[in-house]
Amino acid sequence: MANGLSITDVGVCLGRTQILSTVTAEVKVGEFVGIFGPNGAGKSTLVKCILGLLPLASGRISVFGSPPGRENRHIGYMPQSQNNLESTALSAFSVVAAIANGNRWGLPWCGMALKNEVIVLSNGERQCVALAQALLGKPRLLILDEPLANLDPHNQILLIKCIQKIRKSAGTTVLFIAHDVNPLLDVMDQVLYMAGGTATLGPVEKVFTSEVLSGLYRTKIHVIRARGRIFVVSAEGNVTETIRHA
Repeated sequence: MANGLSITDVGVCLGRTQILSTVTAEVKVGEFVGIFGPNGAGKSTLVKCILGLLPLASGRISVFGSPPGRENRHIGYMPQSQNNLESTALSAFSVVAAIANGNRWGLPWCGMALKNEVIVLSNGERQCVALAQALLGKPRLLILDEPLANLDPHNQILLIKCIQKIRKSAGTTVLFIAHDVNPLLDVMDQVLYMAGGTATLGPVEKVFTSEVLSGLYRTKIHVIRARGRIFVVSAEGNVTETIRHA
């Protein structure tokens, strides 16, 4: 398979703070890559760099052979927050329709009743609206930032199956940011684990090890496997805490 996304020695600074230092990854066309790491590791920052929304301090990114931003018309992006739906005057259907036809006909305008329809949507339903937006135009690259948030386990499984079906039928490359590796174990080709300003890319069984994650965190990390699930915990003295990825 050809490379769809190439990230080479990427460094990113926000103000005087260095968020990423040496991130390197090669993602092939059609691969499903899960992106994990603690809060503040730079997962969403890396996505913004791929989209050309943030400049690089060092290194380079290539998306289907082009610089960041050049291929955005072929990228479907679902951001982490869906709070913008609360202030819209569009119905859920019209929000999606506006993306599909807004450049041709302008934004479809709706009254207060339909605005209220969006406001009362649950967080999970807003996730579904955002996913529908991201899937318009049959994107070659689908970037999903915490799409499982606010979904119960049943709907998490349905969403993952939907994305996997689209990926297989259209050959779409998927970057999937999540805080829990377990729902994605059966669908991921590779894992990009980010911590300490850098990252490691590889199969689940090679990345989710105590040795690899201890190196990324620069502290002792335990990876525990039980009943087909993976747990990542940090050990400090006699206290062991589950690392929450967010």
